[in-house]
Amino acid sequence: MNAPSRLDTTPRLEDYPYRLGDNVRFGDLDPNQHVNNAVYATYFETGRVTLMKSPEYGLTPPGLAWIMVRLDIHFRAELHWPNTIELGLGVVKLGRTSVTFEQVVFSEGNCIASAMSVGVMLDEATRRPAPLTAEIIEKLRPWHKRGIVVAPPSI
Repeated sequence: MNAPSRLDTTPRLEDYPYRLGDNVRFGDLDPNQHVNNAVYATYFETGRVTLMKSPEYGLTPPGLAWIMVRLDIHFRAELHWPNTIELGLGVVKLGRTSVTFEQVVFSEGNCIASAMSVGVMLDEATRRPAPLTAEIIEKLRPWHKRGIVVAPPSI
């Protein structure tokens, strides 16, 4: 009997509604002449922060901030300089005070790295986690990853 075929888990850029272009910089390289593994955290940060802090999206109300509490990176291929990258992000889960994102780095049509990251909303005055507001939950809706249902947080 044949074993069941493995499901293809390679991310598709079109499933990530928030996208942002960037460049690989010469300073991103390590002695092996590929992008250093630590630089990917910066690429993923660029995608998250650009979305969450842009005033046009309204995802960071006055008195509140976002902090990252988890980043789990899957390195899939080497990336070299010179090159361009496309960053993708999709919301996959909402918690009472947190948002879980799936993020990707693509170059030349290939997924180079993917990550799961968790951001927590923080009250700047108390430095404690703050519950996601109904307004924030609604404003995150356009950024839900394609093909999945993101349930509202349970109270």
